[in-house]
Parts: sequence; C-alpha cells; structure tokens
Amino acid sequence: MRYSPESLEAFVQTVESGSFSAAARALRKSQSTISTAVANLEVDLGFALFSREARSPVLTDNGKRALAQVREILSASAQLDELAVRLAGEVEPCLSMAISDFWQADYHESLLKRFAARYPDIEFECTIAEDDDVIDLLQTGRAHIGVIRVQPEYPPEIATSRLQVEAEMGIFLHQDNPLAQQSLVSEEELRGMRQLSLNTWIEKAHYQPGKVWTAPSYLLLLEMAEQGFGWSILPRWMVAQFGHHLLRELPIKGWPRKISVDACWSRRTPPGPAGRWMLDQLMAQQAG
Repeated sequence: MRYSPESLEAFVQTVESGSFSAAARALRKSQSTISTAVANLEVDLGFALFSREARSPVLTDNGKRALAQVREILSASAQLDELAVRLAGEVEPCLSMAISDFWQADYHESLLKRFAARYPDIEFECTIAEDDDVIDLLQTGRAHIGVIRVQPEYPPEIATSRLQVEAEMGIFLHQDNPLAQQSLVSEEELRGMRQLSLNTWIEKAHYQPGKVWTAPSYLLLLEMAEQGFGWSILPRWMVAQFGHHLLRELPIKGWPRKISVDACWSRRTPPGPAGRWMLDQLMAQQAG
C-alpha cells in the first residue's frame, strides 16, 4: 500500500491519545515525528484529518470516515502477519512471556507443562511485570507475549485478545488490626490508614489520600501486609496459597472484585509458531 504503516499508526494513536505529544509518548517517538507522519498521510490522502484550530487536534468529518478504514487496514495487516507466521512453520528458538503475578499459578503451571511437552527444545523466559511495563516489554521486543489486566487503551501496534479467565481481588489487612475485627468496613475507614499499592500508573490513579507505600509486585505487597504495614488489594488465590494465615479479607461493600485479563503481543514482531500456540492455549483456557 502507498500509505506507510507508521503514518497510519501515528494517526490512530493521535486520535486515541488526544494529542500529538501523548501519541509520541505512547509510540516512543518524538512529537515532530508523529506530526510529520500525520501530515504526510494527509498529503497522500488529499484531505485534512484534523482541524488544528483547537488546542488539541479534532477530527474533521473526513478524518472520522478515514479512521474506521485505517483501523481496518491495520487489523488486516496484523492478520496477514499472523498468517505468514503460522504458514512459515519455523519454530522460534526462544519465547519470552511477561505476566502479572495476579495471574493464578494453577493456570500458568498447567500451560507450561503442555508447552514443555510440545516444544521441549525451546528456551523459555517468564518475566513478572505490570500494566505499562508489560506494554513496554512488548514494544521493545523484550517479550513476545503479555498477560495483563485490561488497560484503558493500548498503542495501535499492540494486539490483544480477551481471556476467558478473570483474576479475583480482595482487600486484606493484618488480622491483629482492630479494623480486621469488624463485621463491616467502609472505604472511608480505610482512608486514614496506609495503603500498600503497586507502583504502576494505573494503580496510582486510584490512590486514596494519605500515606501510600508501593512495591513492584503483588508478592511483595503480600509480605508488607503480613508485616502489618497497611492494607492492600491482593489476588485472593495468592493470599490463600502463599500467605501465612496472618491476613484477613475485609468485608467491604463491592468487594471482592474480578479483573478482566488480556493476552497481548506486538503486531510489528508477532510471535512465532510456538508463541501462537501459547496464545491459542491462553484464549481457550477456561476458569477452573
């Protein structure tokens, strides 16, 4: 096609991010690169995609019509890339996977047993990461597959598929804390206590006012909660399997909650046959 994939991605990301600067951050490029890519696409198309009179770029009527077509082109291109990988048949020598540790160990262990039986000679690497860190690993080619809680938005080069399993989260506090003895706890009562939270951007958006301690993984938060440093949102399976019976799940209205999960990968560097097999298995997996 005469339209460069980079220009199409820049256009879609600018729409989704709301500005050229935000699109540049999402795509790890300079703002001038994004602006130039969109301007070149407008020249190729022969009409303006954005009205630049406002402070932020606003889609023109032609831009709105083009957006749907561009998204279809990017989707079709990704599907063609995946088909090429499947038909090539050459198994990759190494597969890297980035997962959150809210992902239940039973699911992961079962998957790895089947993977080891099918691909016994492949080097496999598993990395623990959360949210935007998983996206960064995929974009830089450091990981081939990610298992991640559903994000508010994804860069256009990141493909996703919703999994059929969900992570169940609860709010936990050391059992010796007086609040843990109550039959009902309000979120207002938690605000005066220290919160133990993941140090990722999506979690920081939900911080309560007051003291906050952060850690990069749920396992570390579990240890901190067991030491009595504060309350934390934790995977219920993790507390049951790795806890030492020191925490109590607080009875709070609206909790526990379920988190939807996506498998994700880069359209630019799609996984090979072994990675595609792994994705197929993830998408077929049912909750136990």
